[in-house]
Amino acid sequence: MFQHIGIIGFGEVGRIFARGLLKQGVARITAFDVADVAPEPGVTFTTSAVEAARGAELVISSVTAAAALAALAAALPAMSHAPFVLDVNSVSPTTKQATAAAVEAAGGRYVEAAVMTSVPPKGLASPMWLGGPHAEAFVAAAAGLDMNLRVFAETVGGASSVKMCRSIMIKGLEALTSECMLTARHYGVEEHVLASLGDTLPHPDWRGLARYVMGRALVHGKRRSEEMAEVAVTVREAGQPPMMAEAIVQRQALAAVQGRQLPKSVLAGNDLDALLDALLAQRERMATAAD
Repeated sequence: MFQHIGIIGFGEVGRIFARGLLKQGVARITAFDVADVAPEPGVTFTTSAVEAARGAELVISSVTAAAALAALAAALPAMSHAPFVLDVNSVSPTTKQATAAAVEAAGGRYVEAAVMTSVPPKGLASPMWLGGPHAEAFVAAAAGLDMNLRVFAETVGGASSVKMCRSIMIKGLEALTSECMLTARHYGVEEHVLASLGDTLPHPDWRGLARYVMGRALVHGKRRSEEMAEVAVTVREAGQPPMMAEAIVQRQALAAVQGRQLPKSVLAGNDLDALLDALLAQRERMATAAD
């Protein structure tokens, strides 16, 4: 089992992974984030990515999609001892391949990881599909950690293509639900719309589902918007026009702005009506301010 792990990017995912790794008995965790993040017991924060990676047996990259390549590039001088480099960022297959080439050239052992669910519910045990020539060796080295790992391919890019295609649907559902529910609330017909959705697309709790997916976008819209930009690249490289992907980028970016301006009590609640009312009131205030 790994005794020293470096984490580059200490947002929600990095922090959750660190806590899980410490519980599994990892002796030392060093971390770096470009933002000024809150301390975490058991984690030593460094002033650079290269310091976070120096001497680590495993380096985990968990930054935003837009920073994925640059974040590991900054740590390359600390790769000469051949650490495993687990890239859990949600980016296009070509971005993963470019990152892999840079890491391998510097001496690291790159492992593509596509996290196939939202991280908070399962933490370190979130299912990860792995790719690359070092994937099998990484699974063996990670034995003893509570990780749900599946080797998808010996080449880099395949696992991420699954993740990117999946994101069109998942992040698209969040975007569509937000637009649908806010418009329905404006006209006072949301209950009828929810009932019709339940008839057409069977789900035991469409109201709860709507509140959940809207909330995820409001809290994580910036990260999701950046991921969808990578999805658009993936779609375009498949020879398809990324019409939906690019629209989802915009809707997720808007959700990020809206979420920052909402009261924490509304974001933390489970009441769909309260959320819709708060968002519509926010829109009215912005329209008034613009006038």
